[in-house]
Amino acid sequence: MPGYRNHFADISKTDSEVQNRLNDLFHTIFFDENEKFYFETPDGSMAYMLDTGNIDARTEGMSYGMMMAVQMNRKDIFDKLWKYAVTYMLHNSGVYEGYFAWSVNPDGTRRAQGPAPDGEEYFAMALFFASARWGDGEYPFDYMNQARTILRHCVHQDEMVKGGNTMWDRDNFLIKFVPETPFSDPSYHLPHFYELFSERADVCDREFWKKAACASREYIKASAHPVTGMCPEYAEFDASPRHMFKKDMDYYSDAYRVVMNIALDCAWFGKNESLSKIAENLQKFFYEHTEFGVYGSYMLDGTPHPEPAMHPVAITATLAAGSIASEGKYADCWLERFWNTPLRKGGRRYYDNCLYFFSFMMLAGEYKIY
Repeated sequence: MPGYRNHFADISKTDSEVQNRLNDLFHTIFFDENEKFYFETPDGSMAYMLDTGNIDARTEGMSYGMMMAVQMNRKDIFDKLWKYAVTYMLHNSGVYEGYFAWSVNPDGTRRAQGPAPDGEEYFAMALFFASARWGDGEYPFDYMNQARTILRHCVHQDEMVKGGNTMWDRDNFLIKFVPETPFSDPSYHLPHFYELFSERADVCDREFWKKAACASREYIKASAHPVTGMCPEYAEFDASPRHMFKKDMDYYSDAYRVVMNIALDCAWFGKNESLSKIAENLQKFFYEHTEFGVYGSYMLDGTPHPEPAMHPVAITATLAAGSIASEGKYADCWLERFWNTPLRKGGRRYYDNCLYFFSFMMLAGEYKIY
């Protein structure tokens, strides 16, 4: 069974202090009039998570919001987010049938048609948890069926839809950056989710998900630099860095999530020594070679890139989450730093604060399997 515990106790924070802080964070993200990025539609029947830097709703943020809601036992919020996703993002025909458009305007009009697999995997996991925690209802709140349908499309889209492409490569069991691409994104790899998919997805695909969990752990290990622990933002299937979107750096926004994912995998399924070493190396590099809170972009070996980090609070948060897996000498230092770091304010707060909340929740021992 998972070992849920309050890791902040290692820096003398009581369970009561931690729970109060967690509740305050949730309130800020969802209800604070100045700092929230959860918004309901005018009639109150649906809701979306606003990417405050790009002024859109993304499957990333929608699925993150649903995961936050199910963990915090807020079925009302969960259902409003899910109804919005089904109403405005879900494709009902075409090559993307069964997938979700990754970006829409707040009014639901689509900015993009294509899907992003990190959204689908979070949608599916949040829906499985909702089914277990609250039970299933009528469409679209038949959570278990919805989760299984999403994963069925992810693995079999080419068989189900003419011209469709799968979100996972069925030969190497690795998640793709988008369905059409033969490369990946290390931060998309969630072996802890795939372990649960191997128990809850369609029976015929459960062995696939078990293999995907193993493949993803190996992929994360292969993509990480052996000294700094940094994984690239995008990577080929052989785990070598891939530069995209006119970026020639490796360690940038997406990549911050890798150590957070390692931490949750450790919390739910136990330590993997190779992955724990990645967390230790990252904590060591950032403690010894950067000024706290002032981060840049980097090549995998730690060579600085001129572009500053767009999401510095997210870096601090995810490095602290790494303390779940790390046994290095800086684990408690990052817990202290994170505890003393507030949520980000302003236009870029969405991404930082999503990773902040997830990191805090897992360190609090409150990010649970249902």
